[in-house]
Amino acid sequence: MSIFEKKEKNLNELINKLDVLTSTYSQSSYEKEKIKTEKNEILRQKTEIEKKNQELMREHKYLKEKIENLKIEVSKQSEIEDRFNQDIEELSQETENLVNEIDKWQT
Repeated sequence: MSIFEKKEKNLNELINKLDVLTSTYSQSSYEKEKIKTEKNEILRQKTEIEKKNQELMREHKYLKEKIENLKIEVSKQSEIEDRFNQDIEELSQETENLVNEIDKWQT
């Protein structure tokens, strides 16, 4: 169970306890209203936290996909660079061979 799930479970238990208190406990209506207000505030905060969590999860997913795409792009660029370097090496070798052939013909 994740920390978020534990906190949500604890919050739900607290809300249930507040419900039980307001319905069974004999106290002044001011205190009942105060408990209801606190309960509503806790529910509002819970909703806000859940909304923020969803936004963070979406952003996390987006960034994770973006990183994967960048890794793929870097890999492709690296392959292109490797092929380019290999081509340069081959051309250099061919040039060296041609220079050697020219030297042979000149002597």
